[in-house]
Amino acid sequence: MGIVIKVLVNAAALWVAVLLLDGLELHQDLADGGWLPLLIIGVLLGVANAIVRPILTVLSLPLVVLTLGFFLLVVNAIVLALVIAVSGALGLGIESAGFGWTFLAAIVVWLVSWGLETVTGTR
Repeated sequence: MGIVIKVLVNAAALWVAVLLLDGLELHQDLADGGWLPLLIIGVLLGVANAIVRPILTVLSLPLVVLTLGFFLLVVNAIVLALVIAVSGALGLGIESAGFGWTFLAAIVVWLVSWGLETVTGTR
């Protein structure tokens, strides 16, 4: 059940990021049943966070220590950029206007995910 909640949290966090940021677009109409691509992107984000993010964190450990952990925001943005690229290749309809927008989206996704996981007790 925790995995389902995590996918829903990821999808909701991405949806909020799309709503708040002009440089992040979702080409699916959520009112017409466009939730499935968003849920698939949520699954992709969960898989990337479970597999790619720890590898990038270990590889960038000197920068993480040097920046007192702030480089983890860049790691999160790289993971989100990878998810956006894969979802674009799969035709799921999310795209970013550049790395700056992806960086801001990663911050929004992180904050919304943190809040929702705190509320649902999955953190």
